[in-house]
Amino acid sequence: MNAPPSPSGAERTDASAVQIGALVPLTRPGWVEAGQHLLAGLELAVREVNDAGGIVGRPLELVVRDTAADPQRAAAAVDELARLGVAALAGEYHSVVARAAAARADALGLPFLCSSAVLDALTEQPTEWVARLSPPQSRGWQVYADFLLGAGHSRIAVAAQPSVYWATGTRILRDHLASRGGTVIELDMSALTAAAVCDELVDHRATALLLLVGHPEPAVPIVKSVRRDRRLAEIMIGAPAGQPEFAEWATLLGDEGAAIPFLRYLPERLTPLGARVGTALRERLAEAPSFVAFEGYDTVAVLADVLRSHGVDRARTAESWPRVAVEGTRGQIQFSRTPGISVWQWARPPIQVVDRDPAEPDRFRILHTG
Repeated sequence: MNAPPSPSGAERTDASAVQIGALVPLTRPGWVEAGQHLLAGLELAVREVNDAGGIVGRPLELVVRDTAADPQRAAAAVDELARLGVAALAGEYHSVVARAAAARADALGLPFLCSSAVLDALTEQPTEWVARLSPPQSRGWQVYADFLLGAGHSRIAVAAQPSVYWATGTRILRDHLASRGGTVIELDMSALTAAAVCDELVDHRATALLLLVGHPEPAVPIVKSVRRDRRLAEIMIGAPAGQPEFAEWATLLGDEGAAIPFLRYLPERLTPLGARVGTALRERLAEAPSFVAFEGYDTVAVLADVLRSHGVDRARTAESWPRVAVEGTRGQIQFSRTPGISVWQWARPPIQVVDRDPAEPDRFRILHTG
């Protein structure tokens, strides 16, 4: 049996190219739709860099590897990409996968600009090699907790699967809500069915249920069970990790997927660059681009600026993080050291809580900003 083709296609299509390794979830159990949006943003930016003359006359080229939400596969891909001679790494959506990639990049001395993963502890120890565009989970999920309190919710159930990402999110919510009189009730989804979740919500008198679970399973069955349980007509369902952002959510759930608030990393208004890029991404994706697609574009925009200014030497790239000042699609991007964060961090990426409008599920309503 022949091996499947590499998702990157032919390697080294141009021997003079400056290569960036791209880590993207493109197959299950990875969140494929998020991976497709991330890749679309990365690819669009590479095309525009090359249309503008490349990296000091050399073409920029992506070498794509599918992580499939597998940390070990991602770490192996980092090893391979380092051997291939890429100038830097970009991408990744899943936090636990990005953490594995960041650890290998740090060990190998390979610059990694993480596009979309939010776990605060992206590396065990502080590193000079890794920078990140997305906000840390502690900031985003505190914004979400403030939204819940502002909406009158103080007894909040979380339906959670075992994962460092979900466990960290639960702890952030509990700590932030407890100091303000809120209570978090944990429902272990390794032991409960979607139907059993409904009984637990009634028993605990919860007014909100947060989905700290994978998509589409078990998120979609949980939503359907709760929406169809007459005892829970008043309960709010939330999804801080952003499951309702993508079109597949609306396709699978229809009207039942509306009015489920989630975190989205977009400003109220995109920059002029962002407006232009949004149009190009919509054409490329044949649907509205998610915030993840803009993160992908901004990742390449930053790396291209660094490579033009400082060359392709890996150490010089890592040394340049604190000097970055790039106009991205969602604002001016600059990196700094943030207390408690082990990597170079874009300090103030935009954060919104939004949902799909029940009257028009393809339209998003901004409910809260942070």
